[in-house]
Formats: sequence, C-alpha cells, structure tokens
Amino acid sequence: MKTKVKKEIEQLFEQQFGEKPTKVTLLPPSGSYREYCRLKSNNRSVIGAWNADIKENTAFLSFTDAFRKNNIPVPEVYAVSADSQKYLLEDLGDTTLFDFLTHTRETEGFSETIIDEYRKVLKQLPQIQIVAGKDMDYSVCYPREAFDKQSMMWDLNYFKYYFLKLAKVPFDEQALEDDFQTFSDYLLSAPSDYFLFRDFQSRNVMLKDGGVYFIDYQGGRRGALQYDLASLLYDGKADIPPEIRTLLFRYYLDELRNFLPVNEHEFTSYFNGFVLIRIMQAMGAYGFRGFYEKKEHFLKSIPYAIRNLQNLLPELNLPVELPELKNVLDQLTQSEALKEIGQPKNKLTVLITSFSYKKGIPKDPSGNGGGFVFDCRALNNPGRHIEFKHLTGKDPAVQKFLRQNSEMKWFLKPVKALVDQSVKNYLERGFTNLSVSFGCTGGQHRSVYAAEKLAVHLRNNYNINVVLVHREQQI
Repeated sequence: MKTKVKKEIEQLFEQQFGEKPTKVTLLPPSGSYREYCRLKSNNRSVIGAWNADIKENTAFLSFTDAFRKNNIPVPEVYAVSADSQKYLLEDLGDTTLFDFLTHTRETEGFSETIIDEYRKVLKQLPQIQIVAGKDMDYSVCYPREAFDKQSMMWDLNYFKYYFLKLAKVPFDEQALEDDFQTFSDYLLSAPSDYFLFRDFQSRNVMLKDGGVYFIDYQGGRRGALQYDLASLLYDGKADIPPEIRTLLFRYYLDELRNFLPVNEHEFTSYFNGFVLIRIMQAMGAYGFRGFYEKKEHFLKSIPYAIRNLQNLLPELNLPVELPELKNVLDQLTQSEALKEIGQPKNKLTVLITSFSYKKGIPKDPSGNGGGFVFDCRALNNPGRHIEFKHLTGKDPAVQKFLRQNSEMKWFLKPVKALVDQSVKNYLERGFTNLSVSFGCTGGQHRSVYAAEKLAVHLRNNYNINVVLVHREQQI
C-alpha cells in the first residue's frame, strides 16, 4: 500500500472516530488488486480498504446496504472517502472458514465441528440469494448485471487461454468453442432471477463469536441458485469429502424449500453443470495467477481442482453433448503432472489404485516397489446382481449394498490400521511415496469402494498428497 493511500486511510479513521490510530498493520494480499490494513486505537479496531476501481466499490457498498437491511451478517461500513476509493469496515478478525477447517481437520478430520459451520453458512445462503436478492440494485453490478452469456464465455475462455494453453493441453479450438456455446446455452436455461454472490467460498466467510459473516461480494449479480452452492461445496483447497458434500447439498435443499418449491432432479442436473463451469473458472484463475504470475498459492490449488473434476465427471450426465470439452477434461484428470503441481517434492504421496486381478497387479510408478496390495475378492460381490452390473463402487446403490451385505467395514478396519502405521513412519523418516492397491474380479465395485474409503480416511487425517486412480475405469 502506497504511503499516500495509507495516510489518507488514517485520516479517514480520525475524521470518523475523533482519534488517531495507534497502530496500522498491512494485511496479506489476496487474489484481487484491493489492499487492506488493520487500524487500531485504544478504543477500537477497524479494517481500512483501498480499491481504485470505483465501480466495484459502488457495487460492494450498495450490496452491503441491502444485506444489512435484511439482517445478513456482513461487515458494517463506517466511512467512505470522498473519492470513493477508500473505506473503513468492521473488523471481523482473522479466522476464515478455510482457516478454521484447516486447523480443525489436523486433529479431528472433517468432523461434525466443521460440518456445523458449513450448515450455518448454508442456512444463510437462500436468504442471501432470495430475500436480500429482492432488495438489490442490480444496476450497480460490475462488470455485468447478470451471469449471462457474455459472463459465461468470459469464464470459459479464461479457462481455455490461461489454463489449457499455459498447461500445454492439446485441443481442437473450434470444436471446443462449439461446446462452450452449447454448454452456456444449457446453463442459461436455468431459473436465474436470484442474487449470485459469485465468489462464495470458504475464504470469503469469516467466523466470529460463534457466527458466520460474509465478505468480498462486490462481484455479485443476477444468476442461478446453483452457482454459489457449487462454489462453496467444490471449493478447491477446502477439499470437502464427497459423502459430506452430498450431506451438505441435501441440507441446502431442505433450507431452500422454506423459500420455494424444488424439483430435485432438475436442480441437481443444473447444479452439476454449474459445478463444472465454476471449477473451470477457478482453474483459469489458478493458471493466470500460478502459471503466468508465478504465485505459488495458486499452483497449489491445481491438484484440488483436478480431484474435484475426477469426482464430478462420472456424475455429470448433462442433457447436451460436449465431446471436445469431455476430451479436454479427461486429459486433465489423467495428468499425473497436474495432480502434483505446486506440491512440495519431499511431501509424502500415497497412490491408491483399484484394479482387476484379471489384468494384473498395478506397478508402483515411483520406482520404490513394495507397498500394499489388498484382495477384496473374499467380500460379497455386487457384480453378481444385475441391477449393479453397470454401476461402480462410487455409486450410492453399490455403496449401500457393500455396507449392508458384505464385511467391508471389518475388512477396511485393519487395512486402515496397517496403512496408518506406514504413513506415520514414512512421514517421520521423510519418505516420499507409498502405494496401496485394492483388487477384485473386475476392478469395478469392491476395489473401487475400498480405494475411495481409504482415500477419504487419509485426506481427513494427514497432511499428505493422496492420488486416487481407478485403473479399470479409465479405459
């Protein structure tokens, strides 16, 4: 922050409160070009903000007014400078939802404590979208009044030029452009007369005094309900486990039904589409800030985005054909280089693979050899039942069968204990690779389920890289 700007913010503080700040601390930069500082006196602590983009400031201040009129927890604005480039905000502390879940996860895993905080956020979301949304002045939205065709194409091309091209992922440009047009037309058919926060993710939620508060909504505009839900539940580095993501999705739908009727099938189809465009938008940002501007924080987010794509693609089932986009996304999810980009070279990576014994035990690509191979063939096989023939161990129906009609729970208990023992030892000794493989007859049901469950367990309990590969499902 320039000395002149800092001095003007201090003067704004003195004009507003009748006292000079005794301490001014610059806050770490974020992904935007706005700058913040904390000003303290003997009586108070506030946040000073500077942003040269007056249109963006106008949107933020207008939205704040509408939110506070509708009792949405956002920071109070104490003062705005005459040039509209500087303002003073309520100090909500330093604990974001992301900080909280990162710290809590180290000792508890993705526990009920974390889930409770997400429930608080999701309880507020329909009120932000629907209740406060009715009082918004959408004429101040910047740069667009709605998440419209133009906005979507900006995001999709951001992904194309700043991620695909910088990551050197090959694609047919005209075919991909055609798919972008088809995809955006489908998303535009969703009901969209609601307030879209735009960047509704864990770093934009503050925790204070047992409550949740929302920040950085200046990019808001009209849009579909699904977009902000997708932003929160598929927030890259928050890395919400799939089964918890499903639980939170259903919690939101229950809250939403308090405001309007919900066609769950239609809502879910649109939701998956908005998850995809949100992931692609985020990857564009990671590419620009990481590959282009060389900011390590954004590079570290790339493997999480790739993992989110891996979890999403089997469930996508959009009612439109997107062949070239599918080709590009498949390339991304199969790239081991992208899965590990930005990660410390000495960090332990556990490769978990499901496979079919008919096609042989997987080789350890790290070159270390060894590791664990667990045989799931003694467990009751869902593949013998016709209704499960075309499903995998990632499908809820198969998972329910394995929980209720097999000894999978007892099979996994000693598996986790053995792998935990090795992980702890490897971390102490600075080892970098461990492989764990689960085999069954076809590599489709039991081994996939077991690999998924071990991956969740390790991600929830250790600060390690977990790479999950379902070998027979990638053919």
